[in-house]
Formats: sequence, C-alpha cells, structure tokens
Amino acid sequence: MAEEDDVTLTGKVKDKLIEAKQAWARDGRLLTGDVGARDRLPPGQTLVKDWPVLDLGVQPEVKPDKWRLRLEGLVAAPLALTLPDFMALPQTELVNDIHCVTAWSRYDNHWQGVRAAHLLELARPTQAARFVSFTSYDGYTTNVSLADFAEQEVLLAHSWEGQPLSRQHGGPVRVVLPKLYFWKSPKWVTRIEILGVDRPGFWEVRGYHNNGDPWAEERYG
Repeated sequence: MAEEDDVTLTGKVKDKLIEAKQAWARDGRLLTGDVGARDRLPPGQTLVKDWPVLDLGVQPEVKPDKWRLRLEGLVAAPLALTLPDFMALPQTELVNDIHCVTAWSRYDNHWQGVRAAHLLELARPTQAARFVSFTSYDGYTTNVSLADFAEQEVLLAHSWEGQPLSRQHGGPVRVVLPKLYFWKSPKWVTRIEILGVDRPGFWEVRGYHNNGDPWAEERYG
C-alpha cells in the first residue's frame, strides 16, 4: 500500500472499524440537523482537549530521509520534494480548530509547515485543473476541490505545538485543511495529484460526503 518499498507498515487494517463507520453513513449516525449560525463548535461536535488517534489500523514508519512528496497531474511544473527540499521552502505558523467526523473538535492547534498555496504557486496548475487527490503512505486517499486546497489557511504541516508531528498523527508531513472534517486532511501524505475530474477517495466511496463541511454537517453523502 505504501508509495515507497522501503517504508515499513505496522499494524493491520481494521476491517470491522471500516464496516462500522460505513454503517454510520448508512444510518446517518451523529447527524443532528442543527445547522445554523454559531460561534466555534459545529453541529453535533463535542469539544476535547486531547488529540484522538484515528487511522485505518496501519501506521507507516516513514524515515525522514526516505520521505518524498510529489505534486503532479495538471500542472506546468511538477514537484518532487525531499524533506530537506520541503523544509527549505517558506515556512508558516498557523493556529486553527479541527473537527473530526466522529464528533470531536479541538480548538487552537498550533501548526508549522508550508502553505498549500505556495506549493501550487510553484507547480502552476493548468486552466483545466479543478480537483485534488491525495495519496498517503498507508494507501489512504481523499479528495477536495482545488479551490479549497488553495486557501491560505491550508497547510502541509511538519510540526504541531512546537514539536515534529509524531508518526501517530501523520509525521513527517500531513495535510491540514481546517474548514472541512478532518478525514479530508490526510496523514503521511506522499502524493498530491491535480485533476480536471473529481476522484472520490477512501471514505467518499464508502458513504461519506464528497465535500465534508462541518458547519453544514456534511458527514455523509
């Protein structure tokens, strides 16, 4: 499932967990219908202070010297970055809230990384570009619109709360796209493909919403 043969995968895919979360989508679990104006907490969410670890059961061990990021597809200048290449790019610190589709939210997360908008500026998407597909080292995929990915608050993060991201939370580098449910912010990202036609990812083909706006409670689609 990994993009590189020398990346070690630990654990086992949690088939029962995947089946259970598909059942959530079929049953509309956690949906409140309470959509409307509010301060910071989207409908149906509970505020937490820890950071729960959620994955498919497999966690890749991506050594920093083996990590690679490719940004390709409908771009004029495809990127192929090592971690030193990535760290040499302009760095940004952002603070935002995150909202998981499993109904927890965490406020005021401090991230360090590279803005997605800067990577797009380097790669130069073509006029036909409309969508983005992410692939992670564990084989996970998800999709967003190019417009969502290009927003200034979107980060490819290498650090959280002043420390390098742990493997459990997606290190060396993960996507942080705070305006959408957090399954749209893949851990262990290794490939970003710019597309003209949308390509639903792992959870999207299993009943989850293609967009995933927590304020509109777009848990399932």
